[in-house]
Amino acid sequence: MDIRRRNNVTVTGPADAPAVVLAHGFGCDQNLWRLIVPALAERHRVVLFDYVGSGRSDLSAWTEARYSSLHGYAQDVADVCTALDLEDAVVVGHSVSAMIGALAADAVPERIGALVMVAPSPRYIDEAGYRGGFTAEDIDELLASLESNYLGWSSVMAPVIMGNPGRPELGEELTNSFCATDPDIARVFARTTFLSDCRDDLRKVTVPTLVLECAHDAIAPREVGAFVHAAIPTSRLVTLDATGHCPQLSAPEATAREILDFLESRQ
Repeated sequence: MDIRRRNNVTVTGPADAPAVVLAHGFGCDQNLWRLIVPALAERHRVVLFDYVGSGRSDLSAWTEARYSSLHGYAQDVADVCTALDLEDAVVVGHSVSAMIGALAADAVPERIGALVMVAPSPRYIDEAGYRGGFTAEDIDELLASLESNYLGWSSVMAPVIMGNPGRPELGEELTNSFCATDPDIARVFARTTFLSDCRDDLRKVTVPTLVLECAHDAIAPREVGAFVHAAIPTSRLVTLDATGHCPQLSAPEATAREILDFLESRQ
């Protein structure tokens, strides 16, 4: 299969520069990176793609069996890196893709040399000694609402996730992105995301890692960033002066600056 077509791969920046792979989160596509791509592409080869089932990917390649596990999405990342013959690439993963990037780095260590985790969460559900931000009942209600009325759920939840009520255009953009996703595919991705538990997988990460959290994030509270940082000995934690779960849209300059500082520190 042509992976570039399947995952709608686009590449920008100098062809001989170090590679940066941008992996979007649930309900999104590569378009949500657009505000930081120009800064990254000045000195890096920037690879964008859509997971199968998202954006302009080949929907015929989607199967529930594969994409009911985060490992299925991690295989997409691995496939893209392999198709482009990348070595020592930096995978920048937003939200659930921070964990997907960790799984991909474990699967193809020869392809991925570092990670950037933007608003990561290895586990959304609270447990004794761990705060993920949601009770089990919260997640059950969230998934039930999504499965019964996906478009209605999107219009309510997207502004909460974006978290910038003074900038309603940001919430509207995320709503539109959610609503553009096939509801049946979105239901599977949502369950895979919100019921995941990747805490043990974090301890397998050995590559340099930048953990980027937001100062105020309804989806991934500060305790989660601290947990991720503590679980990865090779990580550095940076708290952005930003609100919401999508700093690449709400605070693109600060997000790009921190990612560039991390990339340049590896050269």
